[in-house]
Amino acid sequence: MKILVTGAAGFIGFHLSRRFLAMGHEVVGLDIVNDYYDQNLKWDRLKILQESSSFRHAQIDMVDTAAMEKLFAEEKFTHVVNLAAQAGVRYSIEDPRAYIDSNIIGFLNILEGCRHNKVEHLVYASSSSVYGMNTNMPLSTHEAVDHPMSLYAATKKSNEMMAHSYSNLYDLPTTGLRFFTVYGPWGRPDMALFLFTKNIIEEKPINVFNYGKMRRDFTYIDDIIEGVVRVTENTAAPNPEWDGANPDPATSPVPYRIYNIGNNSVVELSRYIEVIEEQIGKKAIINYMPMQPGDVPATEADVSDLVADVDFKPDTTIEHGIAKFVEWYKEYYC
Repeated sequence: MKILVTGAAGFIGFHLSRRFLAMGHEVVGLDIVNDYYDQNLKWDRLKILQESSSFRHAQIDMVDTAAMEKLFAEEKFTHVVNLAAQAGVRYSIEDPRAYIDSNIIGFLNILEGCRHNKVEHLVYASSSSVYGMNTNMPLSTHEAVDHPMSLYAATKKSNEMMAHSYSNLYDLPTTGLRFFTVYGPWGRPDMALFLFTKNIIEEKPINVFNYGKMRRDFTYIDDIIEGVVRVTENTAAPNPEWDGANPDPATSPVPYRIYNIGNNSVVELSRYIEVIEEQIGKKAIINYMPMQPGDVPATEADVSDLVADVDFKPDTTIEHGIAKFVEWYKEYYC
């Protein structure tokens, strides 16, 4: 395969690109390398990827329509995995326009590139945040997601609808992946695990929202990557049993699919912090705080379709995953 991975300097994009390269595929990693968080971390990820002669970095802004058209026309990708996006629920309250640019206009340019250049399969990152006000656990792709709690979530839901329209109009196979609280080595500095680890090591207070009662389906990066790879190889196909009188949001009579990728195991935030403390060997100084705007109290992924279609169920424990992260953090920063 010749694969375009957008957001290749990002957390998930870096790990996915490295995995595809190890499998012998050719990878073009698109990333503008913006300053949403530490650019040095992004460049260090890219430096590792560039050790492979099968990797090329394209420093292009997805919003640049002409540059995107040129990239697709010249490279002739067989597959595209779109992970580039303006991330973060909280930041979408501060700078909403950044989300429309990257997550809507940028994604449109991806869809257009795939349509005009006969890409065999487009896989793209959605998010567990699309479930919004839904409380029926575990969260299922077969239930409607019409009540987002943030603009970030709304843009991810929009991506799913945009993809469906292109699957319908142009027979473009598309698969959306709803990721659940991804963590692990080389993780983002704005994520809880990174912030908690840094502050506990430096003996500074950590802010714990919803008074530590937040419940999350924490998913280790290796499980996310395994799921993405398997789904990429399993091209989306029409569901011949789809019924317009009882529409299934996860499938379609056109080549379109939606999957959850989560650990299918809920952990309370207070337990998550305990494991970090155990791995570091220090107790946290905790600032308990109320729920933040746009956040949800709990997530849990129904991954039955992932198991049925690609024979994979994420199962890495937080004890193993957090140990790996803390080990990386100490090597990189300490």
